[in-house]
Amino acid sequence: FPFRLFPLREHGMNLRARPLTCQEIQAFKKSKEVMQRFIRAYQLMLRFYGINLINEETGELKRAENWAKRFQNLNRFSHNNLRITRILKCLGEMGYEHYQVHLVKFFLTETLVKKTLPNVKISALDYFLFTIRSKRKRRELVHYAWQHFRPRGSFVWGPHDKLLKYR
Repeated sequence: FPFRLFPLREHGMNLRARPLTCQEIQAFKKSKEVMQRFIRAYQLMLRFYGINLINEETGELKRAENWAKRFQNLNRFSHNNLRITRILKCLGEMGYEHYQVHLVKFFLTETLVKKTLPNVKISALDYFLFTIRSKRKRRELVHYAWQHFRPRGSFVWGPHDKLLKYR
């Protein structure tokens, strides 16, 4: 079900689903109806994970009222991390890179700062972070993760000498 909602240009777990072509992606982007459906699908999955999209323009997120129960599900079932990675990649394909940044930062904050999603931390650092298309935004998020990672000496997602100098 999420695989049909968030198609990619690569093969996934559903062997019957064929990867998108660049032409199909461009056609999707030109269709206001398709893009509205895409945003509704994104909101649906966010709500399933206990997250609300509070600003469709910026992609800003916050915890939903049922976040505690939904986060238990995220912590218990790691297959959700594959779906989140897929959603992040699809956001990039569809031109919603700014949404990617908010979603990755949300998970970094919940895992590293608030510590509500300990079982999502490795996926957030190993996979979610590296779906970000913008090199500058990805660097900002790596720096943010480094600032909040403990113990800092064990941070392996970026060179410490560069992270110390990052502005």
